[in-house]
Amino acid sequence: MKKKQPRNQNQSKMQDKESSSLKLGDMLNQDIMSQLRQKQKELNDAEQEKKAAEEEKKREERKRREKNKSFEELLGESNLNWKNYK
Repeated sequence: MKKKQPRNQNQSKMQDKESSSLKLGDMLNQDIMSQLRQKQKELNDAEQEKKAAEEEKKREERKRREKNKSFEELLGESNLNWKNYK
């Protein structure tokens, strides 16, 4: 047979569940939360700037490669069928 748990233990378990449902934001004061949000925004902005710089660098690299291609490479990449123009 199971022994019944005293009411005090049941009540303490319920209180533990209620206290565990608190969020981090509830425990921290608003000052710290605003600082964390600001830092997150700064990190996101820095990441976006880094991505934009990488894209610009890739674009410049493609331009440079295209500029330095030989006639043979340009002809090979052409979709035209040159036999039709003989």
